[in-house]
Amino acid sequence: MEIWFNPACSKCRLAQEMLDEAGADYVVRRYLEAPPTAAEIEDVLDRLGLQPWDITRMAEPRAEELGLADLTHDREQWIAVLAANPSLIQRPIIITADGSAWVARSPEEVEKALAADQA
Repeated sequence: MEIWFNPACSKCRLAQEMLDEAGADYVVRRYLEAPPTAAEIEDVLDRLGLQPWDITRMAEPRAEELGLADLTHDREQWIAVLAANPSLIQRPIIITADGSAWVARSPEEVEKALAADQA
């Protein structure tokens, strides 16, 4: 299992705490320090069943600077924006060995990831 993690994020810290309490075996990826490539983002989006605009933090000042609210829904263009600006990616994202992924912003989503990892 892998968690895309930002230590400044309370939801990331809560997810990590839940993983620790469950005794989960996982790798922490500090995605701001080790940004995902466009190919990795595309893979995660496919696992999530979402589009890049679905996992973009639109309230971030950088999103406004880039004019993302006016950007057409061109998947490749959005993925390139996220790869170049990883702070715009919703967090945490948990990826399990079975090929599943979750935007684990709630305890319920973390629990789903744990259940999938233990299945």
